[in-house]
Amino acid sequence: MERSQWSSKLGFILAASGSAIGLGNIVFFSANAYKFGAGAFYIPYLLALFVVGIPVLIMELALGSWSGKAFPAALRQIGGRPAEFVGWFGLVSASFIAMYYITILGWVLGMWLGALGGDLWKPSVALPAFGLEEGALPNPVAYFFSMLSSWWNVVFVGLVWAANMVITWRGAKSIEMAVKVFVPLMWVFMLVMIGRGLTLDGGLHGVALLFTPDFSVMTEPAVWHGAFSQIFFTLSLGFGIMTAYASYLPKESDQSASGLMIASLNCGFEFIAGLAVFSLLFAFSMVPKASSISMMFFVLPQGIASFPTGVKLFGVMFFTLLLVAGLSSSVSLVESMTGALGDKLVGRSRAGILAAVCGCGMLGSALFAWPQVIDPALDGDGTVGLTLVDLVDHWAFSYGLLLTGLAECLLVGWVLGPHVLREYLNAYGRVKIGVWFDVLVKYVIPLILTVLIGFGIWGEVRDGLYGTGLAGAGTPWALGALAVWLGTSVGLAGVLTMVGDPPREEVGQ
Repeated sequence: MERSQWSSKLGFILAASGSAIGLGNIVFFSANAYKFGAGAFYIPYLLALFVVGIPVLIMELALGSWSGKAFPAALRQIGGRPAEFVGWFGLVSASFIAMYYITILGWVLGMWLGALGGDLWKPSVALPAFGLEEGALPNPVAYFFSMLSSWWNVVFVGLVWAANMVITWRGAKSIEMAVKVFVPLMWVFMLVMIGRGLTLDGGLHGVALLFTPDFSVMTEPAVWHGAFSQIFFTLSLGFGIMTAYASYLPKESDQSASGLMIASLNCGFEFIAGLAVFSLLFAFSMVPKASSISMMFFVLPQGIASFPTGVKLFGVMFFTLLLVAGLSSSVSLVESMTGALGDKLVGRSRAGILAAVCGCGMLGSALFAWPQVIDPALDGDGTVGLTLVDLVDHWAFSYGLLLTGLAECLLVGWVLGPHVLREYLNAYGRVKIGVWFDVLVKYVIPLILTVLIGFGIWGEVRDGLYGTGLAGAGTPWALGALAVWLGTSVGLAGVLTMVGDPPREEVGQ
């Protein structure tokens, strides 16, 4: 398979920043900030960004450029098959995130259609699958669960997968064409939303809350775990994306400057998204739960529905923003796996590999969209699909990314030697990387990630899996989700590592 190539540095920056800018910037950050002390969340967030986020981002970009390969093959050049296994584990684990992420985008598409058609703005709709008549639940909650309990939601997910396949069909070339439209559009829509939020009565009070810290939460390990997980997710770290994208550039590219620019664009967008969300929430005195799903599908649409004018316009704009931002991220998830399989399965056509990736992904997403009702009283998630999203997200997001980040730092730090990548970066970059990079990659970042993972595991032991209690009714579900995620990630990683035997390339070439 002929490897993709970016036609310009701008295309690469837009694609990488588009991967980083997604649902995590618009709703996940705001949900975490609200949950973890508002303005106080910036302390662990910024610490995570500068101590872990930017160094790991630069390391992953350097790894792709230095090796000229996607994530597993790049790691193989460092430590052979055991290192390649780490790469495949990260990609398979990230595929779980890709599948439920695209399922959520399917729900965004359904909400977009409801906003455009007007059903979302009615006081209520009926929920036949739950046995509820019109008026039993208010919109947008009623519309969301009506959609979620219908097979239409599976159709929407299929359409989003089809869009991903079209955008990634020609690799970097077609992705570049899409992001040149998507990324500027995201910024324009977000600036319009923040302008609307700040001009509403009470909007400035929401912004004030965002910058009013509650330092009492700083002693909770969950705050720090949430901040570091947020940084990994929002910068697309541990997915293999940045390594794959950087491998599509000439070796003499300035990856240090690219990393700083990508991080700046991502965090700048996240910052203004926080302003927009908090101004909208508190303009209408809303006190949301910290769930990202509720923030995205219930709380913010409810705020938009309260606008004095332009409800449909801003509603369609909001869900268009979510859809475009989500697509710019999901295509990178699809491309990272496609590119890695292309490096592994030499001689196979890109079209066949992409079709296999999207076909398997669609089957997984269909499970996350499964509309069977298991909680008619809506005390929990309501359907099989949303329950699976909730559980798998807990394991793949909270542990998968951090484990992959820890393993790649150990490989670069203790097998390859971080000085190899640092010297490579400095040979082509205007921004020179100092020995601090070696210290962070070799000692500091592995220690931080080990502590965070350890605290997470301790929390599972203390509170029961997923906080269900040792004998809680949800324990079998949580245990099953853990077994599926971990077993599949380890099993498939092992199989993919052993498939084929490409020529061993020497370390440091």
